[in-house]
Amino acid sequence: MNLHRRIISLYPIALIAALLLTLTSLASAQDEVHAMGGTNGERLRIAAATFKATNTDAQTNALKATFDATFYNDLASAGIFDMVSRSLAPQDSPGSPSEIKVDSWSAAPANATMVAFGSIGVSNGKLAVSGWVFDTHNTANPQVVGKQYNEVASQDNARKVAHQFADEIIYRLGGGINGIAETKIYYVSSRSGTKEIWAMDYDGQNAHQVTNLGTISISPRISPDNTKLAFASMGRQGWAIHVFSLELNRDLSFPTGTIGTSNLTPAWSGNGEHLAFSSSRSGDPDIWVADSRGSKADRLTNTKGPDVAPTWNPRTNAQLAWVSGRSGLPQIYIMDADGTNVQRLTDGGYAISPSWSPNGQFLTFSWNRKYGPGAPGGQDIYVMDIASKKWIQLTHGSGSNDYPSWAPDGRHIVFERSLGGHSDLWMMLADGTEQKQLTHGGNSFMPNWSWK
Repeated sequence: MNLHRRIISLYPIALIAALLLTLTSLASAQDEVHAMGGTNGERLRIAAATFKATNTDAQTNALKATFDATFYNDLASAGIFDMVSRSLAPQDSPGSPSEIKVDSWSAAPANATMVAFGSIGVSNGKLAVSGWVFDTHNTANPQVVGKQYNEVASQDNARKVAHQFADEIIYRLGGGINGIAETKIYYVSSRSGTKEIWAMDYDGQNAHQVTNLGTISISPRISPDNTKLAFASMGRQGWAIHVFSLELNRDLSFPTGTIGTSNLTPAWSGNGEHLAFSSSRSGDPDIWVADSRGSKADRLTNTKGPDVAPTWNPRTNAQLAWVSGRSGLPQIYIMDADGTNVQRLTDGGYAISPSWSPNGQFLTFSWNRKYGPGAPGGQDIYVMDIASKKWIQLTHGSGSNDYPSWAPDGRHIVFERSLGGHSDLWMMLADGTEQKQLTHGGNSFMPNWSWK
């Protein structure tokens, strides 16, 4: 089985197969996973009915429109469904199990195996949503999912509930892997005049500024529990590592991140107990590791040439990948967490910005394999199987592509694309398909996907 097929099997574009290759033993082991739908890598065909308004409150129609659009997009972006287009779906809006006519959704032209439907309404300032998923091929016992949600009526909560219901469906129909509809992406933007850290929903909506330091802040990394943000910022004495509490809305002490003139590219361990980063305190930039409070700093690398951009194996916390210039042009290396067992992964060119996959088996990174004056090609996103060092190229000839970051579901990657003098963030499936632009204007850089 070639690597391209292995990537698709691992993080399937259709997880609705009866057999999935396990995340740890791709070559031989298989786990049987109950799934509601097709086999042989087929996507499950699902329809999302527009939800039925339960009343005529002035807010209901506006929040219903937001919910319907968000919910459909969440399912369409999951990477595991064949969505029935709105134009092919029946025009009725069933609001409860007693109102749905399953035969009309299973028949042509919809041909849906699953249908999601429900009701939405606002009363006394409260948003109430009820949602179901029916298996159209199981008329005796069709209900697969049934959920109810109650929130304060607002546009943000209409999106929130849509995300929650979509993630519930993705989890139930996607082999028990959590969806990404409720995740966040942290990144750098210059739209406020200086490079500050921003955050947005996974789909590019709800963008908002996190830091207000009035200087250059780069390389955001969100902690595994989503409560702290590590990044590098330029100050009077050079580059320093900051740890910012999202709960307290202020900096936390991280003393080891201020020693020396250049401290960059922080990275959290998967258990949240350590931060790795690059520091020039000993001369050349080297990889250091400190605990989450910024103490007990240990130096892991000690060779001539810069060492930057560490990333942990999130599954084991026992290895780090990073970028080193020890052999000339930057290359991707891995080592054990104590700095031993160093291995070079890339075989030339200009390789930077590694990100470790959630299952610990793959790295994605930016690579110009034919780097040099007059050389063809450009900076593109690749994925490498660490054990075999086999790789596939995900982007091809569309601008300069850098800073890939895995989504926690392992099915998606966010990255930066520079084209025509502007940088924006894009998302794609882990096999390089379904590339989608998330930001538009203002220049956005260095994305980092939340852990959950």
